[in-house]
Amino acid sequence: MHVSTFLATGAALTASAAALPAELDTRQNSCSAYTIINTRGTGEAQGPSSGFRTMNSKIQREVSGGTIYNTVYVAGASQNSAAGSRDIINQINTILGRNPNACIVLEGYSQGAAATTNALPDITGSAFNVVKAVFLIGNPLHQSGLGCNVDQNGGTTTRNVRGISAGLGGRIPENWVSKTLDVCNFGDGVCDTTNGRGINSAHLAYPRLSSVQDLGTDFVVGALQRGTAGGSTGGTPVPAQCPYKYLTYLCPYWEARQ
Repeated sequence: MHVSTFLATGAALTASAAALPAELDTRQNSCSAYTIINTRGTGEAQGPSSGFRTMNSKIQREVSGGTIYNTVYVAGASQNSAAGSRDIINQINTILGRNPNACIVLEGYSQGAAATTNALPDITGSAFNVVKAVFLIGNPLHQSGLGCNVDQNGGTTTRNVRGISAGLGGRIPENWVSKTLDVCNFGDGVCDTTNGRGINSAHLAYPRLSSVQDLGTDFVVGALQRGTAGGSTGGTPVPAQCPYKYLTYLCPYWEARQ
């Protein structure tokens, strides 16, 4: 064997060995099983929300071991979603009691986003740690200026708008921002009262917007593959590379959040 060939081979082996711990760390942190807690919007029948069907199908294809729990509450016109918030918290505690290393994803559409937002302050300690991602769409409690605020394309056009119920006091706590995407379609009168009014076509569009479904898929799959998320304690929250598969233009946004 020529010396130059030997040196090149040795360098390659050294580089591979150096990369191995990071790869092993990612595998060790990844979620082998997970539960998606799906909270539907006003008027949707008990069961899965239309807002997440496409992305959840993609998520379950890309990350095996997933189950979906559909939050039990009325989702009525009164907008009283307290029972939904309690059910989310109870379900997390039930899962945690069975498996302290559980992985959980929270999803909420419209009133379901409000129920999820209002549950967050009461999800603390080990329960906080097992929640790897929160994905909200059309959130009436959308608060202006949060780092987790994005529009339907993952951009900033709705970063500084307020939801229709934002003045009622519910908000995403600071320690949850790095785990959350609060997606507001530009002109959706429920989460963007600057450019829209009430339940309109923009508010009903999320199930059909491929950009939103791909954004949710990327965000959740990345969190599950890491197994830890920003804001959690323990583990290594930063993956080796940008997790976005469908929306690669969001990689600078992801890097800024790490």
